[in-house]
Amino acid sequence: MRSTDFLIVGGGIAGLRAAIGLAAAGRVLILTKADPAESNTGYAQGGIAAAIGADDSPALHGADTMRAGDGLCDEASVRVLVEEGPHDVRELLDWGTRFDREADGRPALGREAAHTVRRVLHAGDATGREIGRVLWERVRALPAVEIVDHALVTEVLVEEGRVSGVACFDAHGARQEVRAQSTLLATGGAGQVFRETTNPTVATGDGIALAFRAGARVADLEFVQFHPTALNRAGSPRFLISEALRGEGARLVNAAGEPFMTRYHPDGDLAPRDIVARSIAREAERTGGPVALTLAHLDAAYVRRRFPTIDEMCRRLGLDLARDPIPVGPAAHYIMGGVDTDEWGRTSLPGLYAAGEVACTGLHGANRLASNSLLEGLVFGARAAAAMRQQPRAAALKADRVMVNGSWLMAMANRSTMTVSHPPSAMTSEDVRDLMWRNVGLFRTREGLEVSVAALDAAYAAAAPPTADGWRHRNLVTVARLIAHAALRREESRGGHFRADFPKRDDLHWKVHLVDVRAD
Repeated sequence: MRSTDFLIVGGGIAGLRAAIGLAAAGRVLILTKADPAESNTGYAQGGIAAAIGADDSPALHGADTMRAGDGLCDEASVRVLVEEGPHDVRELLDWGTRFDREADGRPALGREAAHTVRRVLHAGDATGREIGRVLWERVRALPAVEIVDHALVTEVLVEEGRVSGVACFDAHGARQEVRAQSTLLATGGAGQVFRETTNPTVATGDGIALAFRAGARVADLEFVQFHPTALNRAGSPRFLISEALRGEGARLVNAAGEPFMTRYHPDGDLAPRDIVARSIAREAERTGGPVALTLAHLDAAYVRRRFPTIDEMCRRLGLDLARDPIPVGPAAHYIMGGVDTDEWGRTSLPGLYAAGEVACTGLHGANRLASNSLLEGLVFGARAAAAMRQQPRAAALKADRVMVNGSWLMAMANRSTMTVSHPPSAMTSEDVRDLMWRNVGLFRTREGLEVSVAALDAAYAAAAPPTADGWRHRNLVTVARLIAHAALRREESRGGHFRADFPKRDDLHWKVHLVDVRAD
C-alpha cells in the first residue's frame, strides 16, 4: 500500500490542470491507464472555445451553450464555464500554448456549429495535443507530482462513508492500494462502449463504472453525442474529421454531389451536432448512397495549411482533403452524462471528485456545444483542485435532479419479455460494442432498448473480474448497461438522445436530469 495527499486518476486536460492547482498543497499522484499522454485530450482537433473576441461575451457564449443543450443545461455550470473560461485560456497563452495567430499577433478564432461568432482558439487541427504538451511540461516540472502509468484502477475504496483511495493493477499485473485524502476521477469519456467511435481505445468509461460501483450518483447517461463527420470508408480507421472544416466553409454533399443540410435544418452544415449526425444518416437512407464532405470550392493551399493533421491522414489513405470528396458518417464521440457533481467537482461521496468528460455538472444539457469540452476540462479541473484542498464533503443533490431507485431499474429489466440473443458468458466486449451501436446509437426504439437492457443485465451479472482484462470488460458492460437503461427510461427525444417511438421533445414530463445510484 502507498499513500499520497491527492490522487488523480487520468492524464487528460482536467487531471493535469488539477495537478497544477494541487502541487503547492501537498503530494500529488497521477495514475494513468496507458502511456501518460494517451487521452481524449490529445485527439481533440477543433479547438477550445472562449469569449475573448471583440464581438463576443460570456453571455453570448452562454446563450449558444444553452441553445445547443436543447433545454437541459445547468445554468450555474454554464455561467462558471463561460465566465471563468477566458481567464483560464489566457493562462494557457501565458504558459506558452502555440495557438494559431492573426497577422497582428492576436489569437486566430475559428467558428464551429451552433456558435454565433468566431470564438474557437486552435493550434492547426491538433489543439488538444498542443494543450496537452504545455500542461504535461508544467506538471513534469513540479517536484510534488508523481506519475505512474499503465495503472488500471479497479475499485474506489470507501471507508466509514468516505472515499479513502483506490485499488489498481500496476504495470506488472499486481494489485495495489493507494490511499489519499482526496481522489479525483479525470478518466475521460466512454466512446469505446460503441462499435463506431472517434475515441481512443482507453475511453471505456472506467471512471463512471468505478464511481457507480462505489455508490456515487451518476446522471444523464442517455445523452451521447455522435459526431457527424468521422471518416467512413471500409477498411479505414474512424478518423475524426473536425467540425472546424465546416466552420471554414466545407459542405456536406450526397452521392450526387448536392448539398442537403438545409433540407433538415435552417442552419445547414452548421446545425447542432445531433441534428447533423441524424441528417447524414437520413440522407444516406433517402438516396441509397454515401455522404461526403467537400472542400473543393475552397483555396487548396489554405485548406492544407489550416488542417495539416487531417490532410496528412487523408493522404495516407490516398485521399486529397482539398480536392476529393471525403466520405463521412456519424460515430460516438462524447458523453454528456457521467458522475453527478456540483460546480466544484464534488460527487455524492465525500473525498471523491470528478472533472472533465467523466463528470456531469449538467453543463452540456442534452448536447454539447462544439469546442466546449477542452474548456470544461480546463475550468473544472482547476475548480476541483480548489475543492480538494478543503475539507471533503458530499455534493448536494440539485433541485432539477430526479433520483431513480436502482432497484426500479432491476425490476424493469426483470419485467422484460425480450430474450437474450446469446448466453451472457459468451458476450465479449466486441459483442457489447456492436449491440450498443445497433440498438442504443443514433436512433433508438423501445424494442431495441429492451433487447439491449436484457442482454446487458445478464452480462453484468455474469461478469467475473479477478483479472485486469476481466475488470476492463466489466467496466464496459457497466457503462453500456447504464446508458441503455437511461435511454429506455427517457420517453422523449432531446439532443443526443433520439427515440424513434417518441420523436418529440417533451418539456412537461422530461425537462429534468435523471440520477441513478447503485441499489444494494
